[in-house]
Amino acid sequence: MKKCKNNKIRGYKMNKIKIFDTTLRDGEQTNHVSFLPSEKLLIAESLINNVGVDYLEIGSCKVSNNEKQAIINIAKYAAENGFGDKISVLSFCDHKKSIDWLLETECKKINLLTKGSKQHCEVQLKKTLQEHIADIEKTLQYARDNNIKYSIYLEDWSRGVEDDFEYVKQLTSFLESQKVESIILCDTMGVLNPWKTGNFATKMKDKFASTNFEFHCHNDYALAIANCLYAVQSGIECIHTTINGLGERAGNTNLIDFAVCLKDHLNIETNINEQELQNISNLVERLSGKRVAHNSPIVGRDVFTQTAGVHADGDKKGNLYRSKLRPERFNRKTEYSLGKMSGGASIDIHLKDMGINVTAEQKALILKKIVEIADAKKTITSHDLPFIISDVIGKTQRMIFEVVECIITSSTTLSPVANVKIRYNGAEYTQSQRGNGGYDAFMNCLREIAKTCELKLLKLVDFEVSIPKGGHTDALVETIILWEGGIKTSGVSPDQIMSSIKATEKMINLIHLSL
Repeated sequence: MKKCKNNKIRGYKMNKIKIFDTTLRDGEQTNHVSFLPSEKLLIAESLINNVGVDYLEIGSCKVSNNEKQAIINIAKYAAENGFGDKISVLSFCDHKKSIDWLLETECKKINLLTKGSKQHCEVQLKKTLQEHIADIEKTLQYARDNNIKYSIYLEDWSRGVEDDFEYVKQLTSFLESQKVESIILCDTMGVLNPWKTGNFATKMKDKFASTNFEFHCHNDYALAIANCLYAVQSGIECIHTTINGLGERAGNTNLIDFAVCLKDHLNIETNINEQELQNISNLVERLSGKRVAHNSPIVGRDVFTQTAGVHADGDKKGNLYRSKLRPERFNRKTEYSLGKMSGGASIDIHLKDMGINVTAEQKALILKKIVEIADAKKTITSHDLPFIISDVIGKTQRMIFEVVECIITSSTTLSPVANVKIRYNGAEYTQSQRGNGGYDAFMNCLREIAKTCELKLLKLVDFEVSIPKGGHTDALVETIILWEGGIKTSGVSPDQIMSSIKATEKMINLIHLSL
């Protein structure tokens, strides 16, 4: 791709584009993802008010009662807060059915799904182009009669252009006559590459200069971001995205990655608030149940973590391993990994942050212990360092909390029961409680004990259990728990509940040592 001055290609010049987010529609087509109406409303509020997307597709017509309730809730909220014109719903060429379904909500715009390839029209619908156009015309007329606005999806447009562009031209010419708000060019199967995307989008812009086009693509070849950048440089002014790249099969264009690439590589702005990207990613991750990869750009757990000691050394001496993707830009911060490749510089940074001074000999012992732990494939967090120091050189205060005994009883018919004895600040406490699971029962015991003493607990934010692939029934389990305030602790045991209890034990000691 030849990058032209002022992002100008074939006469197109843009300083800003719009983002159409379809997390609540196409994103929900991810396998095993289903949002409750209350969850959809929460995501919609955040996308509009915090993240700054321009448009939201909030669901599909005729799906379910829950889908309708979600659309009712979001449409009502949108109308009350002045952005009713920003929401829309996927609908179908079924004359009155989709429109009548939608009229029971306050949503006033549809995105009508039409067949953008001759093959889809003739094989799936078993209709000619003229028959399909007749169905579209009846549906759009009924929408107009009911004051419903509309845009058009050209499903499978990418293969339609390649296989029979004449079909695409005839359908688009008809749609132009229907005064549609926009036509959405779909790479439904994610088959495009950047060069084809630029070529096909340019053909459409040249042929239909007065039409407003949007671009919707999938990530089957891991080219969605690149394809969207080429679409923008070809004159497309609105791009469809989802949070965390959710969507059918390999997903859709990831809003987070795309907005940042657009700004940094094409110098084109959006209304996206970069400071909110981590929050919306976390929210959708939690509600969808689909984990974000640790190395996912911008929002992955590890992407602002320097692992190699030489990187830590370079940053310490002059921020040599930094780029435009500074963590502060996204409301994050640089972390320095503790592992077998950490080196002395990483240890120095952590010790400085903790206000702990050690000798060169002591630092060598700490580093040796870290390497031993890392070689056993155990994760080491910055919050583990006080315990490592204490274990190696006795540098920190004594641990004031200890789980002396914990017996978890499970049943096929009754709730699990935990019987716990702890030692806290020199005194012993016992408690027995039920819970929804063994670990929940243990935490209920601690909550009861906390009512009788000054034991402080933190709210659990995230919980991740790791068992090595191919592991046997006696494999070690590692549990990493993220607590409020950004504290992260880990525990390792052949028993999953006990690994969680060990991580909790570390958390309690940490917060009490800091008091």
